[in-house]
Amino acid sequence: MQWGFYTKVIVVFGSLNIDIMMPLERFPKSGETVLCVTDYLSSPGGKGANQAVAVARVGAKVAMVGKVGDDSFGRRCVSNLKHQSILTSGIGISDRPTGCATIAVDAHGANFCIVASSANLEVTSDQVPDEIMTAKNIVLAQMEVPMKETFSVLSRARARGVVTILNAAPAGILPLEELKNIDYLIVNEIEAVQIAQNLGITGNDPRLLAGVIAQKGDLTCIITLEVKGSVAARGSDLYAIAPLPVEAVDTTGAGDVFCGIFAACLQMDRDWLRALHCSSVGAALSCQGMGAQGGVLSMEDIEKNLDKIPPPEKIG
Repeated sequence: MQWGFYTKVIVVFGSLNIDIMMPLERFPKSGETVLCVTDYLSSPGGKGANQAVAVARVGAKVAMVGKVGDDSFGRRCVSNLKHQSILTSGIGISDRPTGCATIAVDAHGANFCIVASSANLEVTSDQVPDEIMTAKNIVLAQMEVPMKETFSVLSRARARGVVTILNAAPAGILPLEELKNIDYLIVNEIEAVQIAQNLGITGNDPRLLAGVIAQKGDLTCIITLEVKGSVAARGSDLYAIAPLPVEAVDTTGAGDVFCGIFAACLQMDRDWLRALHCSSVGAALSCQGMGAQGGVLSMEDIEKNLDKIPPPEKIG
């Protein structure tokens, strides 16, 4: 594929896994064995792939860049993306096995996850060619592939006027000089605290952290707060958005849905506060389905539910 023929595309630079989900009544204690309440579920996942699927489901064009192994898991990951009209020519083949995650989900929808990164550790920045780094496109990245390569992609993109979005998850060290290459930083409370501590910022109030990180990095900082909604800061302005109450079945991948929908809305020329509204609603609705990709809805479904919570409110 000639990348240059694709404009107005979201380039997702990140991980691809096969997720093996174990539904439990409760999580085991140390040294304890518990039985699943029903059959396990095996499905494509990885934060990068999850976010790419969320982008595609709401109708935006998306290209996935990452690596899989030369195995059945890898072929399944790529086939799944192709089936959803996601461009896959940026996915390379590694000598290592495809990434795999084991996810336990309890009766309340809470989860924990164990990940073998494998082929994801072989992803490199040069898999994203310069020709697709144009101002009409968006780069969306996470932290499940080598951070050095992620920072390289974001730096190259920013230098060429590409809108950059980093979902800094899992939590890691994010130096100040790397913040300068990010337009939108999306994190949860734990990730925000760790980033702040590395920047010499104390405290754990999400409103304070969002504002300070935004000003230090000259970016828009969005902190998701699960059942408490989210807060966002740009410059000296601070916003909050209420949560959409839902009966959660599985919260796995809700953060990825949030990021994917946010990026898609920007690509659809919606302003960032409208994007925040849509992504908040879409992430909540996704918790009503099983699996990291199983609950993702269409933009039409999201818009039908937008009036159930008010748009972001300026609080500072």
